[in-house]
Amino acid sequence: QVRLVETGGGLVQPGGSLGLSCAASEIIFNFNVMGWYRQASGKQRELVATVTSGGKIRYSEAVKDRFTVSRDNAKNTVYLQMNYLKPDDTAVYYCHGSAGYFNDEIYWGQGTQVTVSS
Repeated sequence: QVRLVETGGGLVQPGGSLGLSCAASEIIFNFNVMGWYRQASGKQRELVATVTSGGKIRYSEAVKDRFTVSRDNAKNTVYLQMNYLKPDDTAVYYCHGSAGYFNDEIYWGQGTQVTVSS
């Protein structure tokens, strides 16, 4: 069973920056899409950013122009650089991967807390 292992997260002041990374436990496993979702307390999980194996990127409007998602296919790792963080960005951030012909094999990381507060 492939696992997604996240690192990063923590407490940062408003306007600060933070980076997340997520590595698959098996380098040769082919994820069609990798990316990040987040879930704030009392809210539904929402898309943050995704990137396909071919490099196509998608951002939510809430993070566009502040966050940067990238991917190293050779390492089967996805990254999220978060700049100009706001208190509204406070959430548990989950790494996501999808695989299979129909992208119906879904994998999630364990989640990492990001708190933006002064």
